[in-house]
Amino acid sequence: MSKKQAKGKEKELKKEVEQDEHSTESPLDAEQVKEENGDETDAAPEEAAEAVPCDEDRVAELEKQFADLNDKHLRLVAEYDNYRRRTLKEKMDLSKSAGEKIFSGMLPVVDDFERALQHLEAASDLEAVKEGISLIYNKFLAYLSRHGVQVMETREVAFDADMHEAVTKIPAPSEDLKGKILDCVEKGYLLDDKVIRFPKVVVGE
Repeated sequence: MSKKQAKGKEKELKKEVEQDEHSTESPLDAEQVKEENGDETDAAPEEAAEAVPCDEDRVAELEKQFADLNDKHLRLVAEYDNYRRRTLKEKMDLSKSAGEKIFSGMLPVVDDFERALQHLEAASDLEAVKEGISLIYNKFLAYLSRHGVQVMETREVAFDADMHEAVTKIPAPSEDLKGKILDCVEKGYLLDDKVIRFPKVVVGE
């Protein structure tokens, strides 16, 4: 090997050594960098927590608002409960007083029936007895009418399943009476336009 070739070989080796020194990193240096970075990241949350102070005034204000709202809610519940009880009591009292008025109004009719029964055995005039019973009956109907109770009209009225109860059907005597009520077995009654007892009727077909 000539001196020139040996010199060129020496330069190449020197260049490769320099490249290796630049590309490799000391494990110690890497550990130091990692520790330094880790310390910074661990310290960040603590610094953030210290940067946000606890607002005690705001918490106290919210607690006061909650207490006020809770007090209003409890008062409202108590007032509603009192209103509900008072309303139920008033309804019961009204129902009792209404029933009292109705039954007290029927007592004169009962008195008339008792007087009629007392004179019934000793009565010799049948027509007078009939007249007395008729007067009591009409008096009672008038009393019912004053309280909104009316007898339902059924004679030759078109049958309505919502208003009448058919007990049977019979052949109609004429074409115009088909589907109409021919007879009433039991009267029906209305209370202020509401059916309180459906009439039992015979319908023509």
